[in-house]
Amino acid sequence: MKETTVDKILGHPLNAWYVAAWDHEVNRKPLARTVAKRPLALYRTEDGDAVALADACWHRLAPLSMGKLEGRDGIRCPYHGILYNSAGRCVSMPAQETINPSATVASFPVVERYRFVWVWLGDAALADPELVPDMHQMDDPEWAGDGLTISVQCNYQLVLDNLMDLTHEEFVHSSSIGQEALSESEFTVHHDERTVTVERWMLGIDAPPFWLKNMRDKFPGFEGKVDRWQIIHFESPTTINIDVGVARAGTGAPQGDRSQGVNGYVMNTISPVTDRSSLYFWAFMRNYRLESQVITTQLRDGVSGVFREDEDMLVAQQAAIDANPDYEFYSLNIDAGGMWVRRLIERQLAAEGRLPAPLAAG
Repeated sequence: MKETTVDKILGHPLNAWYVAAWDHEVNRKPLARTVAKRPLALYRTEDGDAVALADACWHRLAPLSMGKLEGRDGIRCPYHGILYNSAGRCVSMPAQETINPSATVASFPVVERYRFVWVWLGDAALADPELVPDMHQMDDPEWAGDGLTISVQCNYQLVLDNLMDLTHEEFVHSSSIGQEALSESEFTVHHDERTVTVERWMLGIDAPPFWLKNMRDKFPGFEGKVDRWQIIHFESPTTINIDVGVARAGTGAPQGDRSQGVNGYVMNTISPVTDRSSLYFWAFMRNYRLESQVITTQLRDGVSGVFREDEDMLVAQQAAIDANPDYEFYSLNIDAGGMWVRRLIERQLAAEGRLPAPLAAG
């Protein structure tokens, strides 16, 4: 069956954990965020617990995120003053003592983990905290780093495609992390019911500028060839952690000894906003020179510049897709990891009965 660009831009599963915000963004001032097309009002109770309510008052759909917090866990509608608790139930109405029993707004399960506030927008009975994707490097004391959020105007699946195939670095990021060895090297792809892993090693090569600087941060004056690795690990539906680094060539990195190198993790989790916009939460974590805030800031800013190049390409790609809705997608060998990602997402959507008609019939 021919798969056009429209067919290949998938919807988003709802029975899944998505990041709504960094933990430091959620406080005692309501925050408006849209995740998976659902507007949310985020805030903390006086006890410090994060809350995610539907951002629309039961009465006239006024945004609760424009309201004020009141009491231990309440939020008051800014339009007519209806007060809700953290479970989304009305506890006070203006000008009447009797509270309409239907006066509720949806309250969504929340988990705080790995410096993020995660929300579950599907069946609350299925919201198992153990299903939060593993991003333990984000708060592990053996790793240091920081990240940012990109509001990117494209479908979330395009971001996943970009991260699952890093050969584009040779062309999009030629001045920082790109080199010919990326497209010349072989790779392997492994998958199971929830994950996809793409592994690539480049042995005995010159370090690109980004990695040469990092080697010299750890080993001042470093010169010579390196062994470079990229191990991309996807966890359904939208989290991709990439184990990256270089080590002195021939010192055993492929066999597990990375002591003569520098190792980082590019942490990525993408939350769909609409069919054509996404929130892209990322961080770069490292396991060397943990004490240096200078290196943390330099790495964050350097990776941010690399990702701006990605963002430009993704936005342009989304515009081209919108302009050519009947165009047929083609796949290369390098797309193997991304194709498995799509299959896993399609399976999740099928389990929820939410596949687009052409894919459901295929």
